Amino acid sequence: MRPQEFSQLRYGMFIHYGLYSQLGRGEWVMNREKLSRQEMLNLAQQFQPSRFDAEQLCQLAVEGGMKYLVFTTMHHEGFRLYQSSLSDFNSWHYCRRDLVREVVAGARKHGLRIGLYHSLNNWFDRPDAVDALEDPEAYRCFIKHCFARLRELLQQFSPIDIMWYDGWWPFNAEQWQAERMNQELRNIQSNLLFNGRNGLDGDFRTPEQHLGAPSPWAPWEACITLNQHWGYHAHDQEWKSPQEVIRMLLTCAQGQGNLLLNVGPDASGSVPEASQKIIRQVGDWLKRGGEEMMQDLEKMSFSHGPRQPGEHGDWDHAGSFYRKDKKMYWPLFHFPGQKATLSGLEMQVEQVSCGKFGSLEFSQQDDIIQVSLPEEMSSQLCPVLVFGCQQKPSIYRCGGMRQPKLQHPRYDPVEPDIKY
Repeated sequence: MRPQEFSQLRYGMFIHYGLYSQLGRGEWVMNREKLSRQEMLNLAQQFQPSRFDAEQLCQLAVEGGMKYLVFTTMHHEGFRLYQSSLSDFNSWHYCRRDLVREVVAGARKHGLRIGLYHSLNNWFDRPDAVDALEDPEAYRCFIKHCFARLRELLQQFSPIDIMWYDGWWPFNAEQWQAERMNQELRNIQSNLLFNGRNGLDGDFRTPEQHLGAPSPWAPWEACITLNQHWGYHAHDQEWKSPQEVIRMLLTCAQGQGNLLLNVGPDASGSVPEASQKIIRQVGDWLKRGGEEMMQDLEKMSFSHGPRQPGEHGDWDHAGSFYRKDKKMYWPLFHFPGQKATLSGLEMQVEQVSCGKFGSLEFSQQDDIIQVSLPEEMSSQLCPVLVFGCQQKPSIYRCGGMRQPKLQHPRYDPVEPDIKY
């Protein structure tokens, strides 16, 4: 896969699963609670992912409109979710399940691109990263073990699409020997993409828990949790709403980036019902017209002061405006009633449509348009109105009831403490 292809995927599923899932207190529980190696071995003895179903996970991703998966093959705790000849601390040894093999097979079957997450740091094996930081001989052994794990992983599951590094504490790119690391893996599979979490820039950037394209632009992927944790936490019910996920998708599409949305299966391997519901609701929105908004749209921007070149948009109670060529897109996050009224249009509208509802009746007089909306639409999640226009869409409104004939600020005569 090329970086350009990666940038067009737009939406993927991140899956965090490991021994930590059994404790239900998040993926850093070993570190935060200073659990001993013996405690982790005891936990491994109890590892029984009886409800972990790669087929269902991949099907959920497809139903959600996702195009790829990234799966945690080994998090910082060091427990491999695949059969390994390098350590018995793995799922095959304890329960005769190679979960990575199951996920890779499921992704291929469902036409999903596949990325394998692997932590460079490893709290379980010896020497660990602290040993490597303090002692040159331990460092050589630690790096040797890390490279061996990565080679074994790729040799078992190639071809994949993405090697998703993480856990690069405490070293920089030179200390991780990152150039050699990438090259050794590319010697196994030449068309492999890397993220930048071994100290190098990588083929794409990975902003975590925030959205935003890098400047200057490069391929990017925002990795975001659905609640407040990556790994399963039994008492975290702070779920993002489907509307929040849609807003994130639109922000990523506007910046020509991807959203990698996380799920954290519980101890048994089952994805929480709340996660499933949100993902399916967003998937339904994509099928009902949202997919068209996943192309490289321009958010119709504006500023508070005098109008600047390139400003063609405005805010609205129902939702923001986007455009591409001679089409304007208006996602209705807040349904306006059976008649949607827009003022300030600087173009002539030829057609208005909305997904399964098809063409909608409308009337335009000068800069004001009124669109009739079916009652059934009020129960839909964020319906998207699509305006076909004679010219490239543009809207101008201001703080007055009409546009002054003299130069004027759009909303604020001084720099405001307002985020529009």
